[in-house]
Amino acid sequence: MKENQQNTKSIGALSVALSAMLWGTDGILLTPQLYNLNTAFVVFVIHLCPFALMNVFFFREYRLLKTMSRSDLLYFTLIALFGGALGTLAIVKSLFLLHFNHLSVVVLLQKLQPIFAVILARIILKERIKRHFALWAAIALVGGYFLTFGWSLPDFSTEGITTVYAALLSLLAAFSFGSSTVFSKKILGNYSFVTSTFFRYGFTTAIMFVIVLIAGHLGDFSQVTPRNWLFIALIGLTTGSGAIFLYYYGLRHVKASLSTFLELMYPITAVVLDYFVNDTHYSPVQWIAAAVMLFAIVMLNVSGKKENA
Repeated sequence: MKENQQNTKSIGALSVALSAMLWGTDGILLTPQLYNLNTAFVVFVIHLCPFALMNVFFFREYRLLKTMSRSDLLYFTLIALFGGALGTLAIVKSLFLLHFNHLSVVVLLQKLQPIFAVILARIILKERIKRHFALWAAIALVGGYFLTFGWSLPDFSTEGITTVYAALLSLLAAFSFGSSTVFSKKILGNYSFVTSTFFRYGFTTAIMFVIVLIAGHLGDFSQVTPRNWLFIALIGLTTGSGAIFLYYYGLRHVKASLSTFLELMYPITAVVLDYFVNDTHYSPVQWIAAAVMLFAIVMLNVSGKKENA
């Protein structure tokens, strides 16, 4: 019995680590390959395709719409708006701006998400902010600055402004995903993971459809090349819905404190791939800043878990 439980925990831990590695792969190898397409259109398609596939297997989920309260619909909309639409738009745009240069900086900055989640949880959910939050949050933000700019001041010249924009978009993505986490706490306890994922993708697809329609990019399907479709399919099946299913399966069988460390495979994978695939090199201060930032993020999670214990 104990052996079976241990095997289940090991598989759960492997699932979380694998999902994190897939997300790290996406930011370096997959999404940047769609740079020839409009950003909003890309976000629309990478949600539309997995949602279309989900409809084949989970079409019975639509019956729950009849029983959802207005509050449920509102929070599903907010989750889709921030975690699906705005967050993904920001991260995809920041990746496109860098043109394969220092892509892992975008991924690492996105790990500042817990800071925004805690602040918003205090405002929206009235949760008490844990001790030492300000200290570790400040250290993480300072680490994020030196990771992005090194010892230099931000360069607002024509060439340097791109890096500044990419960094700000990464922070917007972290804020958006952190917001989605907070809104999820208000709703996801009432629905299964399958239901939550189904409607998150469905609502996001609907929101992005409206955005793409208004922006006049609905006809961009004609611009999608066979190579684009290949990467869209890979994103949908692996780093999109596939990684989410792996992640939540793993969370059912491992402690949240352990998942915090396993999720570090996300930035680690991104940095390693960025180095070997894109030949990206960082200065010593950037390496130190990245390590300090990730350590501070881990401490934010770990200290929070200890105080809740």
